[in-house]
Parts: sequence; C-alpha cells; structure tokens
Amino acid sequence: MSSSMNADTASSDIRHDWTRAEAEALYALPFPDLVFRAQAVHRRFFDPTVVETASLLSIKTGGCPEDCGYCSQSAHFKTGVTATPLMDQAAVVATAAQAKAAGATRFCMGAAWRNPKPRHLDRVCAMISAVKDLGLETCATLGMLTAAQAAQLHAAGLDFYSHNVDTSPEYYGEIISTRTLQDRLETLDQVRTAGIKVCCGGIVGLGERIEDRIGMLLLLARMDPHPESVPINIWNEVAGTPVQQRAERPHPIAFARLVAVARIMMPASVVRLAAGRQYMSDELQALCLLAGASSIFIGTTLLTTRNPQRDRDAELLDRLGMRTATAVLEPHAVS
Repeated sequence: MSSSMNADTASSDIRHDWTRAEAEALYALPFPDLVFRAQAVHRRFFDPTVVETASLLSIKTGGCPEDCGYCSQSAHFKTGVTATPLMDQAAVVATAAQAKAAGATRFCMGAAWRNPKPRHLDRVCAMISAVKDLGLETCATLGMLTAAQAAQLHAAGLDFYSHNVDTSPEYYGEIISTRTLQDRLETLDQVRTAGIKVCCGGIVGLGERIEDRIGMLLLLARMDPHPESVPINIWNEVAGTPVQQRAERPHPIAFARLVAVARIMMPASVVRLAAGRQYMSDELQALCLLAGASSIFIGTTLLTTRNPQRDRDAELLDRLGMRTATAVLEPHAVS
C-alpha cells in the first residue's frame, strides 16, 4: 500500500454528485450487502484494524446565546449547566498531556460561543500552539468564524475546525433559530480557505426522520472536498432542552446503516463514532467499526455529557483484535 492516496484513485473513487435516490438505495440494501460494500471501501482507504482516538475538552462551558434545541450549554434552557469563563492555558495543556498519555492522537477544544471575541481568540491560539508542541493534532470548535479569525487559527497551528451541520437542511429549522444552516456553511468555507481541515457531521435522535438522516449525509457528501473527519453523534439526553420532548434514539441497526452509507459516500473521510457511545452496546460499536467507522473519542466526558470509560474501549478493541492509531490517521489507496 502507498503511504499517501494516489491522485488517480482519488479522482475515480471519490464523488461529490450523489443523488438522493442513490443514497436511499444504499441505505435500503440488504444489511449483509451494505456492510460488505462499506467494509470493502473502508479497506481500500484505511487499515480496518486501526482506530483513531481523540479527546475533547470544554475550554469554555455554558452561557451560549444560541438556541440549539439539543444543547446543554444554551443560555435559553435550564439544563443545570453553569457558565464558566475560558480556562487557563496551563490547565488546558495539562489536560492535553494527560490525553496524549492515555493514547489520544488528536486533542479537541470546544468553547460555547456564537463567535469568539478577539481577546478570547488570542488566548485560544496560544493554547493551540502549546498543545501542538506536545505532538498532538489540534482541533477546535468555537462557533462561527470570519475569514480573519480562520486565518489566525491556521497561523497558530490548528489542524482541524469542528463545525457540524447537525441535521438535514429540511429539519434544521426545527431545532435551531438563532443560526442558519447557511451561517454554518459560510464558516466552513472560511475554514477551508484558510487551509484548515474540516471536521463536520451531525446528530441523530433529535426527532428527525430517516429521510433527514440521509439528507444530512447527502449534504456532507456533496461538499467538495468532503470533510476530512465526519463525526456521527447520537443525541446525549439532556433534561430541559426542547429536543427532549420529541427525541427518539435510533435503532442500533439503523445507526449502523447510517455509518455504512457515510463510509461508502465519503470513502477517504475518517468516520467517527462521537457522542452517545454510552448508549451503544459493545456489539453495536463492533458493528459500526465493521461498517467503516475508524475513530472514537476517549475520556469520561464529551464537553458536558458522558462518554464510555477508557478501560471499556481498550477491552473492546482488544477483544476485536484491533489497535489504536499511534499517529494521525490518513487515507491511503491500493497501489
């Protein structure tokens, strides 16, 4: 296998013109056929026995002015989350060092802002540079960005910017009113232009239909280029949010189907099992890894919600004969 993806292979295998009919046909395949196809694609671009591990830290929690109906950190809802100021750099770097010692290769920093203020962004950039000096890949999610802010983050050494589309264009207005989908897409454009890689996925279990889940994947798969990282989240139940009244956790097989379709439509992207893994059995996680997922978050907390214990993850991967990545996970192609 070559160490980097061959351009001819990439151009012939990666598409940005998926139709809804094609995506729905994939999703509806007999399950053995769907997983077989997804695993074949996965093996073409990644080592199927390697799983990337990342760690996520909330560097500024709560008090967000957005009204995302699923979020524990929105100031619009009474969820029991207390607003806190931006963390000190030393505490962030110490946490990043602990994450690296636990096996993480990427460290993600999240702040509950609509958009960062200049004085805050300067401090975050210093954090990014310090975490980068530890030898970790860096990621941040800070809300909406201007072109100048994206360029500043790139200069600080930021590798990835995380900014989810959340759901389908059709369902988006049902869960958020303070920020449009176009606002999100414009921030993604700013990030791309600045030379930062994109981490962009969505959330299932918000009361959406299967058609909306497919529509979310279509939105991502029609991006050119595809997001390098595609997190697929199951909504972490948060009391006090509007979504709580209509949320319905996806059936395990339905979730595995979604992972497989994401792998097929975005073959060179790292598909990540993100929030909600505490609701997943070991068997479902194994099935998702077989269907093409190749990354997980480690640690006991994702921003403000629970995540499986590291020991459970290590035991599962050991039973599966799989191993964690020791370096940044990059797609390859068969030579």
